[in-house]
Amino acid sequence: MKTILSIFGTRPEAIKMAPVIRELARHSDRIVSKVCVTAQHRQMLDQVLELFGIVPDFDLNLMAENQTPSQVAAAALTRLEPILKDVRPDWVPVQGDTTTVAAASLAAFLARAKVGHVEAGLRTYDKWSPFPEEVMRRIAGVIADLHFTPTEQSRQNLLREGTAPASVINTGNTVIDAVLWAAAQPFDLRTLPLDAALLDHLTGQPTGTPGQKPPIDLVLVTAHRRESFGEPFENICHALRELAASGAGRIQIVYPVHLNPNVQEPVNRILRGTPNVHLLPPLDYLPLVHLMKRARIALTDSGGIQEEAPGFGIPVLVMRDVTERPEGVEAGTARLVGTDRARIVGEARRLLDDPAEYARMGRSANPYGDGHAAERIVKALLES
Repeated sequence: MKTILSIFGTRPEAIKMAPVIRELARHSDRIVSKVCVTAQHRQMLDQVLELFGIVPDFDLNLMAENQTPSQVAAAALTRLEPILKDVRPDWVPVQGDTTTVAAASLAAFLARAKVGHVEAGLRTYDKWSPFPEEVMRRIAGVIADLHFTPTEQSRQNLLREGTAPASVINTGNTVIDAVLWAAAQPFDLRTLPLDAALLDHLTGQPTGTPGQKPPIDLVLVTAHRRESFGEPFENICHALRELAASGAGRIQIVYPVHLNPNVQEPVNRILRGTPNVHLLPPLDYLPLVHLMKRARIALTDSGGIQEEAPGFGIPVLVMRDVTERPEGVEAGTARLVGTDRARIVGEARRLLDDPAEYARMGRSANPYGDGHAAERIVKALLES
């Protein structure tokens, strides 16, 4: 029997680790699977754990108001040490590029446990963008014994850096496993705090005379990146305000707003009360996926949305100057628009107003996987 201790702490990590943990449970005759959460994100993490039916064996409950990455790393290192000493895992899978990933990888190394890095090999080669994710994932990459890459390009990144080829396994991205599972689960969109006309459009249950129903283009927005705080983030908010005003009611923007005060303040100051802009609290993963399925386009600085939306044929405009997920840009499913107000508005209107341009992006193949990444990861851990 192999003992495998999966460690994660944020909502994105939980989403992408959930398929792995579910797959590990299918091999209980050969694997003792344990789960440790740092709870770097508390409420948002718990939503995903409940959805996927994951009950942690260890919960560090590290989330504190206004905590810094240094504080998270220090607390995680200190509190993981006795757990690793007690469990003595053969493998510690970690996912992605958070402070939890870097700290868990180092703690596992110091405990002489092997590390498997899920979603390995993403690079911008600019340590300040995204900050601090670019350095966090590279720390995990230095320590990892197995690197589970989501695409061939991420695999090539690691090989160019001198990583042993036998340790790099191209599995696809587990987020595709997760989003396909979630999209198949039932969810009533009418439970969301949106106005009746928009809900009628989203649910396909219009009121009144169907022929009089105005067309609606739903624009799903997620934006919260640390490197955009300040003027770039204000530019994003002003762009959303201008885009909403430009569509004569046709363009409806739905924006679940991250809880970080650096996001909440400019969003509420600039966008609160704007017609056709619907500001929601952070959404559970299931309603977010079901909203995404019904969106016309996605405007985001999130890595996950870049990977998930193309699976539903939805073009993605990435409000960043660089992305560690260039495969989507190269495949035509995503386009970098930065944080320039005019460019965001212009590219969004171009997609919404030009059917041929929309078709070019919407019909491009999703380069991030086929929904079987978790099976390949667990197979590799069993064979190692």
